[in-house]
Amino acid sequence: MFQKLVAIEPVGLIPSAEEALHHHANEVVMYKNIPSDEKEIASRIGDADAVLLSYTTTLGSGVMAKCRNLKYIGMCCSLYSPESANVDILYAQKHGIEVKGIRDYGDEGVVEYVISELVRCLHGFGQNPDGREAQPWDGLPREITGLKAGIVGLGKLGGMIADGLRFLGAEITYFARSEKSEAAAKGYKFMPLNELLTHNEVIVCSLNKNTVLLHEEQFRHLGNRKLLFNVGLSPAWDEAPFAEWLAGDNRCFCDSVGALGDEKFLNHPNVRCMNTSSGRTSQAFIRLSEKVLGNIKETVRGLDGERVKR
Repeated sequence: MFQKLVAIEPVGLIPSAEEALHHHANEVVMYKNIPSDEKEIASRIGDADAVLLSYTTTLGSGVMAKCRNLKYIGMCCSLYSPESANVDILYAQKHGIEVKGIRDYGDEGVVEYVISELVRCLHGFGQNPDGREAQPWDGLPREITGLKAGIVGLGKLGGMIADGLRFLGAEITYFARSEKSEAAAKGYKFMPLNELLTHNEVIVCSLNKNTVLLHEEQFRHLGNRKLLFNVGLSPAWDEAPFAEWLAGDNRCFCDSVGALGDEKFLNHPNVRCMNTSSGRTSQAFIRLSEKVLGNIKETVRGLDGERVKR
């Protein structure tokens, strides 16, 4: 067992999972607000040997250096790579601190968000941000059937979005680091990025945090009269060419400000941002809790095994 486990901010665990933490640590402390700075983070951790955090706080080397008892960091959020993580994983590894994260817990809600916004846009359902009645994207209501949709980043989430759109009749092409045999088996065609941007009317970016693929050249290929979705945790584009593209007859959809990049775009007439995470559903919190507890159980078993050997 851990001696002391501290959740330094709200981490999204369901009540039964919070209660289960007490089976894996002699003392459990759960903070319900986000720490304001590194000094407060270090103070909250104190002498704890285990820490939980979500995506809203960064845990860097400076804080870890002050917390000498720290043995385990549980990320209650997606972990894809050290470079995109909000924890200094490389420092932690060098100092014997185990870091475990989770993934694929909120994808279903994001797929529903993309389909919902696309249907609203094509059919003209609802209202514009200025309160005026929305109009169909093409003047007449239109189905997803036959729509040319390009997916940038065909990981787990990108693949689910592609499958959902294909089920509704869209023609799917994609760009990824490499061609995928499973995608080819479904009839999805790989395209170089610039070709993909030119070919498709709808582009969905599903990339790891801090991955930027759309630069000035890419926006030239994307051109005008396009629908751009970003379902990542950070912008998939450079801001200046994005702003210029947005001034045309185009539309951008992001569920969160983090994906949009800057609050100044929130009131842009061609931006549709819900300012919330579409993946944070009741089912997602259950999946998150199960994965976080699974990581803790695995780590505790390893620690207890080491103590027995000694």
